[in-house]
Amino acid sequence: MTPSPALPGAPRLVLGSTSRYRRELLERLRMPFDVRSPQVDETPRPAEAPAALALRLAGDKAWAVARAEHGDVVVIGSDQVADVDGEPLGKPGHHANAVAQLQRMRGRTVTFQTAVAVVRPATGFAQTLLAPVHVRFRDLHDEEIETYLRLEQPYDCAGSAKSETLGIALLSAIESDDPTALVGLPLIRTCELLRAAGLDPIRRAAQA
Repeated sequence: MTPSPALPGAPRLVLGSTSRYRRELLERLRMPFDVRSPQVDETPRPAEAPAALALRLAGDKAWAVARAEHGDVVVIGSDQVADVDGEPLGKPGHHANAVAQLQRMRGRTVTFQTAVAVVRPATGFAQTLLAPVHVRFRDLHDEEIETYLRLEQPYDCAGSAKSETLGIALLSAIESDDPTALVGLPLIRTCELLRAAGLDPIRRAAQA
C-alpha cells in the first residue's frame, strides 16, 4: 500500500495486520493508513484463556509493528479467538481442521473473542479492548459442512466460517454490541481507542 500522506501535527496511522478483512473494515473510516505485517508467535501459552490470548496477541501485534516504525505513529493490532468451553480455536489452516471445528461447534453457542489494541509510542499511549461476540450455530449436518467448506474455503478464519458471506447460513443468531467484531476488527472500539490516542477518525477523514 502507498504510504499514507503526512498531515501537519498528525500521527501516521498503521494497521498491524495483513488480513484483507481487517483492511477492508478499516477502509470504512475513510482515513489514510499504511499496512504492516506483524511478526508475532501466535502460540497460546499453557492454560491461557481465549480472551486473554486475544488481548495479548492484539497488543503484541501492535507493538511489533510500532517498534519497527519511525516518527509519530498510531498502530492498530487485532486478534480473534473462538472460545469453545474455555479452549481457544484459531484459524483452521486446512479442510480437515475446518470440518472438525464446525462439527464441534454445531448446535452450540460459541464466543468469538475479538481484541483490538492501539499504541502510540511517542506519547506512551497503549490500550487494548475486548469485543466478545456470541454466535449460535445451527445443528449442521455433515453434508452441509462439507458443501460450505468446499464452496467458501474459510481456512484463514477463526472458527471456519465467514459470517459476512455464505457462512451466515450456518448460524441461527449473533449477539454483539460492536457489529464488525465478528469479521475481525471491532470498529466501535477501534474508534474509541483512536480518539483516546489523539487521532479522531471523523476529523482525520475530513482532512484526507
